[in-house]
Amino acid sequence: MSSPQNPWLEPVLPPVAKPSPLAASSRGEDPVWNGWDVLQIACLMLFTPFLFIFVAGFALHQLRYPGLPLAEIVQKPMLALVSEFLGYLVVAFYMVVLIEGRYHRKFSEAIRWNWPVRSWAALCGLGVLLLFVLQGLAHFLPIPKNLPFDRFFEHPAEAYLTSIFAIGFGPLMEELFFRGFLYPVLARRLGIFFAVALTSVAFGLVHALQLGYAWSAVLVIFFVGLALTLVRALTHSVAASFLVHVAYNSTLTVLTLIATGGFRHMERLNQ
Repeated sequence: MSSPQNPWLEPVLPPVAKPSPLAASSRGEDPVWNGWDVLQIACLMLFTPFLFIFVAGFALHQLRYPGLPLAEIVQKPMLALVSEFLGYLVVAFYMVVLIEGRYHRKFSEAIRWNWPVRSWAALCGLGVLLLFVLQGLAHFLPIPKNLPFDRFFEHPAEAYLTSIFAIGFGPLMEELFFRGFLYPVLARRLGIFFAVALTSVAFGLVHALQLGYAWSAVLVIFFVGLALTLVRALTHSVAASFLVHVAYNSTLTVLTLIATGGFRHMERLNQ
């Protein structure tokens, strides 16, 4: 005859195995946000910096440069850099509010930041290697000597500020949008192959304006985007593609810094 259960003791249940992080990261993309959310973020990224540029440009025109045309003021590289930084701050705030406020998820987990503790050095090395490979490819392409982006390096102060932006906040925001928000929505809808391809095309087209719509220069940026998106797809980590992106931009910046004597002789790049 079985003994009666002790009412003061809780029944002992067998432990439930929790899925490992590796198993969780191998699942398909299923972001909590949707395509309309991505479209809203894209509009903010495209139009907010322009809004800051024209507002600040109008203020400078009224207060400091009344004799200069407004069109000339808004083309100043320093104004463009500050406006883009402020615009990106607005976008970053909106991203966090969207995920944690509307969808009640932790931001870093939702976008799959997943910092690569063991492979960060290899990812940085991959970024350096990618730079040398694509620079080698660029030698065989008809890259124009002068691009609109070159005006950000006409003066050392602007060149240094551009470089700081290019190896820090710029890659962070681009990775958050393209590999953090855009790629997983496309992957869920179209599959990994088309998601990687379309994300890379979008990444290249966004840079087309500053490259003067030169197809050869845009093609190089497309390959950069392709490599970064593949890293994101294979590692399931936005932090991984961010490290590759930072290493790529940092290597390019350091080589340019050395070749031009601290950004004082940019003409050497065209020799």
